[in-house]
Amino acid sequence: MSKIKSKKEEAPLAGKPVAGLDATEAAAELARLAAEIAHHDSLYYQKDAPEVSDAAYDALRKRNEAIEARFPDLVRADSPSLKVGAAPVEAFGKVVHRVPMLSLGNVFDEEGVRDFLDRIRRFLGLDQDAELAFTAEPKIDGLSITLRYEGGRLVQAATRGDGYEGENVTANVRTIADIPHEIAAKDFPDPFEVRGEIYMSRSAFQKLNDAQAARGDRLFANPRNAAAGSLRQLDPTITASRPLAFFAYGWGEAPAPPADTQWGAYRAMKKWGFPLNPLAERTTSVEDMLKTYRDIESDRASLDYDIDGIVYKLDRLDLQERLGFVSRSPRFAIAHKFPAEQATTVLNDIEIQVGRTGALTPVAKLEPVTVGGVVVQNATLHNEDYIAGIGATARACARAAISASATRSSCSGPATSSRKCSTWVLDKRPKESKRFKFPTHCPSCGSLAVREVDEKTGKRDVVCRCTGGLICPAQRVERLKHFVSRNAFDIEGLGEKRIQELYDDNIIKSPPDIFTLEEKDKEKDPDEQLAKREGWGALSAQKLFAAIQARRAVKLDRFIYALGIRHVGEITGRLLARRYGTAETFVKAMRAAADDRSGEAFAELDNIEGIGPAVAVAIADFFAEPHNVTVVDELLKKVKPQELEAVDHASPVSGKTVVFTGTLERMTRSEAKARAERLGAKVAGSVSKNTDYVVAGPGAGSKLKNAKDLGVNVLTEDEWLALIE
Repeated sequence: MSKIKSKKEEAPLAGKPVAGLDATEAAAELARLAAEIAHHDSLYYQKDAPEVSDAAYDALRKRNEAIEARFPDLVRADSPSLKVGAAPVEAFGKVVHRVPMLSLGNVFDEEGVRDFLDRIRRFLGLDQDAELAFTAEPKIDGLSITLRYEGGRLVQAATRGDGYEGENVTANVRTIADIPHEIAAKDFPDPFEVRGEIYMSRSAFQKLNDAQAARGDRLFANPRNAAAGSLRQLDPTITASRPLAFFAYGWGEAPAPPADTQWGAYRAMKKWGFPLNPLAERTTSVEDMLKTYRDIESDRASLDYDIDGIVYKLDRLDLQERLGFVSRSPRFAIAHKFPAEQATTVLNDIEIQVGRTGALTPVAKLEPVTVGGVVVQNATLHNEDYIAGIGATARACARAAISASATRSSCSGPATSSRKCSTWVLDKRPKESKRFKFPTHCPSCGSLAVREVDEKTGKRDVVCRCTGGLICPAQRVERLKHFVSRNAFDIEGLGEKRIQELYDDNIIKSPPDIFTLEEKDKEKDPDEQLAKREGWGALSAQKLFAAIQARRAVKLDRFIYALGIRHVGEITGRLLARRYGTAETFVKAMRAAADDRSGEAFAELDNIEGIGPAVAVAIADFFAEPHNVTVVDELLKKVKPQELEAVDHASPVSGKTVVFTGTLERMTRSEAKARAERLGAKVAGSVSKNTDYVVAGPGAGSKLKNAKDLGVNVLTEDEWLALIE
């Protein structure tokens, strides 16, 4: 019978006083303590299953600190004294949001707010004078976060990411004092996801930058950048040292809403211990909403945190449910942004960039200027029609204090309109300035650059495009950059700089090459392998290979978006993934659509709700190119796109194709479509043999006749509601 070892036998130095340890024993004991504390941190922070008492855990840490104090030269790189909690697995790791964290639509004036209310009334079929209550609260300029509680305990925290998948920052979030680790209230739902904004106050930001300057470290551009950088530290100790704060603004997964109204839910969350913005109000008219906006805007400068607008949310949660979402935004909420901040600078030069679709985009090189705390030195001009001469003065602005693009030291809005990011101040243009001449040939490959003509309207496209297609190096490398980008395959360690480097050296020329990179690297002479390249190393090469391996399985919508098809963005990718289900079905249907533009496959593609003729033609054109088909076929030998989860697995119409026709009496057409899509149905605009249900109201015409001719199941509105309920 084997002997069970005691703790003392496993760690013979555990009971020896620190003062009695020699250097060799101290090194061994520090190694043991680092491993044991890391084990307990993992159990506590990542698995929520501690196996020792807090006192026993504290004793381990105190012993580690005492040994390090006596032998400072022996402090380990993985020392527990350098960490708080456990570092996230594989950097941060990914968290799939159970309820998507979508973004808000924006309005910039009172007319936009009134239009927002009118859209809600039209969607719900309400009279224009019907009273609607809204909550109005400051839009914090911070980092969105979701906090998951199970059994009342905080078990996971994740960033927004792309809205569907975020970063696991649980260990870091546990260091933020505003966020409760445990909720004792008996009425606290289980599970419950609280959503809110992590931010840094202006006063704390100033102190942090003062400390950074004193140490000679890099200064942060603004509080939001400081908050985001602090939260995304691999070492939670750094996050713990940064003064981060939190405001709750909503919830994700929950067994039931916290109340019947948004305002009631806020009161419930406040009672449970979550901080809410004290300036939030409940309003009952558009005049009240605008007054709240003006009042908070006038006090904006005196606040100790940055805000960039006011968020309005429809108060009744049952109406929110009926409204649902459109694309990436809720129909029941909107952000009313504050006016832009402006500064004046000089245009030094204009460079032409060639995008992945061949678009030639002029980029203004500006004299660096600080706008809203951000240095702006580039401005995308978008087209040649509104370009001023070199030496002209540009008025740059960062909408809503700091635009998303401005935080990357560039301003992406066109320099052509006062409502966008830059405008020209022509009266300050020097006499010697020259008007910029747009190139007639691609600067990358020399192919002719043309502005296409719309066959229907006869109008020239505002965008000038390279006709070189896949022979154009700029387009090929830009497509590669798009392929590995955050919302596509999201391959960590393979950013724009790496892609350019590997492309220039003929290592990666097309997407399939990415997935044979490790295999081909092993076949090379050791001195020519990635690990030996300048700026690389064995660890960085291994991490890249691991990241590529991890992305051999991605969701189908990401796969479709990554292909870089013109007009196909993230939302269109999801529409296509929902409709066709699998990569094989999608590719087969698209090849058929490309082969016969008058055939059934193309008609079905064009018939998808949300995909118009221009998008359908662009997709067919893509799959009509043999090189593109070859790339897709090669990719599918190396990656396995995953089907999207149905919106509602229990729904009897999940995966079914539905057409609405005639007048609906119990809901508006828009509401009927939105509700069907939330239940996993595919809403089409015309009837075909692939249609599963036609919901016909009074006044139904040719669609009803087509349904009967094809033998499609026809339902009345009442029958449809009975089916889905």
